[in-house]
Amino acid sequence: MIRGKMRSALALLLIAIFVFTTACSGGGASPAEQGGSSEGNTPEQTSDNGGGTEAESKEEITITVFSMLANYAGEQPGWFAKMIKDKFNIKLNIIASNLAGGQQKIATMMAGGDLGDLVVFGSNGKDYQDAIKAGLLLDWNKDGLLEKNGPDILKNAGQAVEANKKQFGGGTAVYGIGHDVGIGEGPSEGTTMTFGPDLRWDLYQKLGSPEIKTLDDYLPVLKKMQELEPKSDSGRPTYGFSLWSDWDGNYMTLAKVIAQLHGYQEGDGFNPAGLTLTSVNSDEWQGLLDENGYYFKGLKFYFDANQMGLLDPDSLTQKFSDASNKVKDGQVLFSLFPWMDNVYNTPEHTAAGKGFALVPFADEKIVSYGMNPYGGNRVWAIGSKAKDPARVMEFLNWLYTPEGILEANYGPKGLAWDIDDKGKPYVTEYGWKALPANAEPVPEEYGGGTFKDGMNQINNTTLKMSTINPETEEPYDYNLWTSTLNHDPDPVTKSWREAMGVMTPKEYFEKNNKMAVMKAIFTGSAPATPPADIQQKTSEIGKVIKEYSWKMVFAKNEDEYNKLKAELISKAKGLGYDDVVKYNVDETTKTVFPNN
Repeated sequence: MIRGKMRSALALLLIAIFVFTTACSGGGASPAEQGGSSEGNTPEQTSDNGGGTEAESKEEITITVFSMLANYAGEQPGWFAKMIKDKFNIKLNIIASNLAGGQQKIATMMAGGDLGDLVVFGSNGKDYQDAIKAGLLLDWNKDGLLEKNGPDILKNAGQAVEANKKQFGGGTAVYGIGHDVGIGEGPSEGTTMTFGPDLRWDLYQKLGSPEIKTLDDYLPVLKKMQELEPKSDSGRPTYGFSLWSDWDGNYMTLAKVIAQLHGYQEGDGFNPAGLTLTSVNSDEWQGLLDENGYYFKGLKFYFDANQMGLLDPDSLTQKFSDASNKVKDGQVLFSLFPWMDNVYNTPEHTAAGKGFALVPFADEKIVSYGMNPYGGNRVWAIGSKAKDPARVMEFLNWLYTPEGILEANYGPKGLAWDIDDKGKPYVTEYGWKALPANAEPVPEEYGGGTFKDGMNQINNTTLKMSTINPETEEPYDYNLWTSTLNHDPDPVTKSWREAMGVMTPKEYFEKNNKMAVMKAIFTGSAPATPPADIQQKTSEIGKVIKEYSWKMVFAKNEDEYNKLKAELISKAKGLGYDDVVKYNVDETTKTVFPNN
């Protein structure tokens, strides 16, 4: 705190000057509109929300970010840390509940009555709603906080604000905003989809690019790929699959993803997921444990892979970070997630013709989450005990500006990306080496360390990256920039485009009608909160499903697999599985299916 009358008077004077100049400039103007050049400026020169002399005029504060999605805990490092220090005189201390003991961390902080300054919820379900009821979240309308300090949130995500107000604030209070706000219809993804599957393209081509009709057809192909390259870059054994268990909730998450390759997802996209799989664009559903459903299809797929020596034996005990490191080392040949490939698809690997690329199967119907003007279920909020709500809101507001979206994702303007003399974005020479998340050294003037380590560690989004940036008239996603699409492709990308006859994976799925696009759902009410008995049953059943799922995958033979499957179904039903499914389906039938 600034002490003394003289210092208080000075602070008030500076604030008054800031309010006056911000009002005159419009608060969201681009550097060029403020009289500066649109090219070649440092982050300090181009900032328009808290940068330059204004940042220096404010006392340094540390914002505690309690993120239920973060995979990192501690003080934000690197280029993102330096950028927000220069712009806002803010440091970020991240508390992550997505790591070991996550749910216990949430319970402890809730019981302590303080969720920190900036809060990121993994869903708008029980934790978020309980936090509102317990008075742990700030009403953004209190003292005009949102109107004064969040103008770009209102401008660029106004429908999401209104949706939150109606769903969770009784029509008056605003306790947060959903992630990935998007306007329009159709798929919301960039060049790639959320899911693959992707294979080591170089090895697949060496095999003559065999046709893959069904999911099971990948297994013999991967076995031959493993024989082609039995050792990784460091000399470790290769596998078709390397799984992880730390993402598991009430089921084995990576078995559930198989449903998302067939147009189904967990839950209905609006209410809590429960124990059902629902078609994203029709009124069809499956119980998670349906005999011929996609969840068991996923378990059997991994069981068969293990029988063939294609499954990493560490899969049950390792975490996502361990599996990611194995992808980076070349130990893994199959990837469910295109964004996970990035650690292997480095400039060095792709220049040598080695890399992952989409290899779809004929029966695929991939899930697209679509554009949602109401925001997704991952929620940004501010703790009711935030030390300086106005500063927190100013930072969050910046994340909803064109500048904030680009810089929070791709680094300060002028480093990995820039704007040309026609006002169009492009990737710099440095950016081709650093993006999307490579361990490329960062110059000290931008924060030092590596580009990967300096990335924004909060792990939540504001607007859909495929949304059009009004300042450049190009999407925010650098992969969709005209300059990027026309840039000389690396050998892997060039080979893939020639083979597939399209420029991007998303174009392939659209062109071949292999996409199931989710519709935005808004009912005006909050998602259902399951009654206590359903929550209890779901939790108990979930523990059994997780335990038996992994046992089935690693069963010694098919007889044991089938025995375990029968035991799982019997135990789950004994714990009330049918009651939970009925509750899930009833809620979906009342709220989601009428909107399809």
